[in-house]
Amino acid sequence: MQDAPATVTLSQNPLRWSLALALATTPLSAQDLPPLGDPHLSIVARTDDEAARIRAVTAAPTDFTVPQAFEGLSAGAATVRARTTADAFSDPSANIDFARELDFKVGNGLFRKLWVSAPSSTLASDGLGPLYNARACQSCHIKDGRGHPPSGPGETAVSMFLRISIPADPATDVMTAQIADWIATAPDPTYGWQLQDFAAAGQPAEYALHVTYEEVPVALSDGETASLRRPTYAAADLGYGPLHPGAMLSPRVAPQMIGLGLLEAIPAADILALADLDDADGDGISGRPNVVWSVEYDEPMLGRFGLKAGEPTIRQQSAAAFAGDIGISTPLFPAHTGDCTAAQPGCLAAPDGGDAGQDGFEVDAEGLDLVTLYSRNLGVPARRGAGDAQVLRGKAVFHDTGCAACHQPAFVTHRLTDQPEQSFQLIWPHTDMLLHDMGPGLADNRSEGRATGTEWRTAPLWGIGLTEQVSGHATYLHDGRARSLLEAVLWHGGEAQASRDRVVDLPSTDRAALIAYLESL
Repeated sequence: MQDAPATVTLSQNPLRWSLALALATTPLSAQDLPPLGDPHLSIVARTDDEAARIRAVTAAPTDFTVPQAFEGLSAGAATVRARTTADAFSDPSANIDFARELDFKVGNGLFRKLWVSAPSSTLASDGLGPLYNARACQSCHIKDGRGHPPSGPGETAVSMFLRISIPADPATDVMTAQIADWIATAPDPTYGWQLQDFAAAGQPAEYALHVTYEEVPVALSDGETASLRRPTYAAADLGYGPLHPGAMLSPRVAPQMIGLGLLEAIPAADILALADLDDADGDGISGRPNVVWSVEYDEPMLGRFGLKAGEPTIRQQSAAAFAGDIGISTPLFPAHTGDCTAAQPGCLAAPDGGDAGQDGFEVDAEGLDLVTLYSRNLGVPARRGAGDAQVLRGKAVFHDTGCAACHQPAFVTHRLTDQPEQSFQLIWPHTDMLLHDMGPGLADNRSEGRATGTEWRTAPLWGIGLTEQVSGHATYLHDGRARSLLEAVLWHGGEAQASRDRVVDLPSTDRAALIAYLESL
């Protein structure tokens, strides 16, 4: 989802190189972290009274016989009604005003737009490729929900692709201009940062995704069993020759889009307060922040978005997806050729859709802002059955087994001057937004920023019970390998191994209650 960044040398920017070394190669303690603020937000500082109220309302529950106050409103005043159709993730924030809702709908149009290759008579829609994974944002985020992984050999992956990179060599005296990829990884010299399975006319596609699954039985308490499918991924039909010998491949399924603006509005300080880099409390969980470079603000920021928290803001995430997934230029990633490399001269020479009326870009700043507003305001549906007895029992199990240690239930967002929909909302995303080592079973063995090959950002759980309704399937995790919520839990390892083992050993009634709780979110 990234443009192939420009490169700079030590002599061009020694200060940035030093910062890159510090962030990407040196183990960090909390004291070593650079200052990480929220330059993307217009903030009204909290009062001491507000801070005390926030601590009280977000504290861990002690009574599991009744729902917590406001727990049913997953996104505070922005919560939308829980629809029973596949459009449940496509409503705007409930508290959006009429004028901004019009902008939301225009942004939706851009999100759904099918791009075409240049040159074309449809100047407003040309610029696709030359290499791409999809022709529209909506093609991956189907109904604003999750993408579809292949179920086995021969089935085409819908909204799934492989990230690619190679180990970087600091001795080459070259680094990329984004801190998210400094030192730890470098682009594949032929295929860039991402493998694209489609190409414009006259260009070869880069690859075809092949996946096979092996069934792995798991014994549970009370005589129950489960079966996990272990995937193996391969890049076949390579259009530009073999991969680099050190190529690292990471499968990615497009995640759901709801609640992104609220996650962006959580104070960085509140997220960093949950980090325990050295496991000082001895609970085996050491959440770490990803620290990434902001192209827009030219400073390190807290990584929030992407499966490894590799992007700091919705705007940068959107621009990176335009570049990497569709091959569309924007002010943040201005290359018209998307992820093409010097080893693909035909790709670099292909016509583009740069438009003088859009400042030379294929999507100008106004268009990028509209897509950002749309992505920021996709509403989170209200909880279903929060007061049901089985759901409440499942909530107690969720906390007793340690799930809430990473899937932090509640936050209060910043008070904002220009984003009323996200301003000062009590929200229930069930994520700490931090990186955690999930063990070898889920490892992609590819680093991203400060995320190692075994680390992933804690996935938000709000809306997870509506996955099948929205997407027409129920698969979970970064690559869709899990066919049920129970399978997703059973894949947890590393820092989550102890919690996973407790779930295995639970009485079957409590295990069912836990799943009922997750399905209510």
